[in-house]
Amino acid sequence: MQKPSIPKGTRDFGPAQVARRQHIFNVIRRTFESFGFAPLETPTLENLSVLTGKYGDEGDQLLFKVLNSGDFAKDVTAADLTVGSKALLPKVAEKGLRYDLTVPFARYVAMNRGTLTFPFKRYQMQPVWRADRPQRGRYREFYQCDADVVGTDSLLCEAEIVLMIAQVLNGLRLDKFTIKINHRGVLRNIYESLYAADSYLGEKGRENDLFVALDKLDKIGKDGVTKELLERGFFGNATDRLFEALEVSGSFEEKLKQLGAFFRKEGVVPDGMGDGSEDYRSLFELNQVRELLAASGFQHFDRLEFDPTLARGLSYYTGCIFEVKINNVQMGSVSGGGRYDNLTGSFGLPGVSGVGFSFGVDRLYDCLEALDLFTVTAETPTRCLITHFDQASGRAALPLLAELRAAGIPSELYPDASKLQKQFKYADAKGIPLVVIMGPEEVAARVVKIKIMASGTERVLPIGEVVKALTVE
Repeated sequence: MQKPSIPKGTRDFGPAQVARRQHIFNVIRRTFESFGFAPLETPTLENLSVLTGKYGDEGDQLLFKVLNSGDFAKDVTAADLTVGSKALLPKVAEKGLRYDLTVPFARYVAMNRGTLTFPFKRYQMQPVWRADRPQRGRYREFYQCDADVVGTDSLLCEAEIVLMIAQVLNGLRLDKFTIKINHRGVLRNIYESLYAADSYLGEKGRENDLFVALDKLDKIGKDGVTKELLERGFFGNATDRLFEALEVSGSFEEKLKQLGAFFRKEGVVPDGMGDGSEDYRSLFELNQVRELLAASGFQHFDRLEFDPTLARGLSYYTGCIFEVKINNVQMGSVSGGGRYDNLTGSFGLPGVSGVGFSFGVDRLYDCLEALDLFTVTAETPTRCLITHFDQASGRAALPLLAELRAAGIPSELYPDASKLQKQFKYADAKGIPLVVIMGPEEVAARVVKIKIMASGTERVLPIGEVVKALTVE
């Protein structure tokens, strides 16, 4: 018989792990709702027409495709097999597992535009799937917790994303974090400076080549990014100019000023706010977010970093982008997001701007575990176990069991008439703090013994006083 297993990149979660994960979910949920976000859920399966073309070429390759039901190959011809997978795929698979929660959300908004009140704020906490190479902190099935708002261009939304990130991480006691922020417009301006200096070989409008390569800087380093840019058609001097632009230093404001000076020196045309200002929109908006945070009483500017190397590989981002790392754990980002100006446009609803971000619950869990920060240890919610020794005492315990549950005290009756030591061992193994002992003698005297497992102390109470005593225990 073959030994049972699960697919690589997926995991089972036992009771203790689920309790800890629920703690993370609860902290995130409370934060999202305190900022006015309402819950939403979308299907596990989406049509591939919804998913493809939204994440860039590399993202599309990581989509899990689901074979059509029945004879999925009935329409496949020999010619299809010779052409390749792109011709074959539409005939064998129409659906796929969702890659993230943002694209399904955009699809939902477009389909329900007539019933929604804009700006529309929603949060979503569901699993997603990516056909990635499994490694520590990177799984094929993992939970995301998203918060998005669509129907407004207000930069207050970006500022509140930073506030929510800080509130969640402080609530989880992950207080050594860095929130990195950039703007896709900064990267576009950098691209313009390279193109203006004839540093790029090919047609204009290939900014995503730069974004995709730069997004890997943390993983493959400066040399790796340089190599990839050369392979994508950039001239050798392009990388020198690129890293010159990125090597800004100092405070948030000083970095913005240095980049503005670089763009003016390189002849990049300002894209002001429409008010006649000779400014770069991206730098202006980043500064506005900083000012809104200051007005909101944000206390963690030492943990907010303007990082012009931050790219975020997903192709639908157009404005401010975010990424969050826990500094005292070797782990990738635990959160990320950004503004997207026309994601709903691909579903027939153009001109609706949105912005959002997501927490990766699995990475948060790994960070909390690595730092030994979990306070939730019980494998069970049960607070009270009732023991018994025979059928009669077991039956006599049922009314008390019902009363305890009705009073909101999670309780259970040991199902078998076993030795008391075995029942104590069960309670201890599951982390049940209280044991109510009901043997024949206790039943006859209408009393019970209550044992506190942590200390081993016992006391005797009339049955009628048990619920009141345990309610305040």
